[in-house]
Amino acid sequence: MSEEAGIRIVVQEAPFDFGAEADAFAAGRNDMGAVVTFTGVVRDVSGGLDGMEIEHYPGMTEKALARIAAEAQARWSLGEVLVIHRHGKLAPGERIMMVATASPHRKDAFEAAEYLMDYLKSRAPFWKKESAGGGQSWVAAKDEDEAALRRW
Repeated sequence: MSEEAGIRIVVQEAPFDFGAEADAFAAGRNDMGAVVTFTGVVRDVSGGLDGMEIEHYPGMTEKALARIAAEAQARWSLGEVLVIHRHGKLAPGERIMMVATASPHRKDAFEAAEYLMDYLKSRAPFWKKESAGGGQSWVAAKDEDEAALRRW
């Protein structure tokens, strides 16, 4: 876990409690007019996914996530940023990640959260391998994910 100047980064194998994390993030935020949260879930698009394994390099990953969170704080008026991302083996329907942003204004909170999500989807140093039907394959970057990131 990494914490600095209103940024909390957590990379963990264990599941997280979205409700508890969102409540803790928003608690006492009478100086912020908006709190935006998002959670990503392992989806089974084809209907045959057995699971997903997410790999990362400890230390490097947290630094990269902290850097992009600090960039979001510099671009938008944010009070706090939270990024939680899991690694290891996950089943369809399990939570992969969570982003939360707090800002005096909803536009900044939404845009910063979307920026962080786009970064996590296409640039964060995580590698995903899907298992289905007895085989495994690495998840490749998608053109639409790259296009979403370019708009920033």
